[in-house]
Amino acid sequence: MRYRDIVEKILRDYAEFLGNDDQVQIELVFDRERNRYILVEAGWQNDYRIYGSLLHIDIINDKLWIQHDGTEEGIALELVAAGIPKEHIILAFKSLERRKLTDFAVS
Repeated sequence: MRYRDIVEKILRDYAEFLGNDDQVQIELVFDRERNRYILVEAGWQNDYRIYGSLLHIDIINDKLWIQHDGTEEGIALELVAAGIPKEHIILAFKSLERRKLTDFAVS
């Protein structure tokens, strides 16, 4: 599946850019069977627990559902630049009403 390859490449690029340090690890979680792709950070920083998803994208019915986007610029724009049509990208982290106001698919 072409979309799967694009999503995996973009998440790998983010993981490489963020890198790991001695205390916080960047983890890629690719569930190809269920088409779920997550970039997670986990570790400790100054006795404070760091854990959470930075990016979460599901492929559902040949559309990319962005469940969480913790990037500054927005992962959707990178997906478009990689060749995925806007009508195949759903900003699932926005309410249905707010999705209607974007250039992306509603569902």
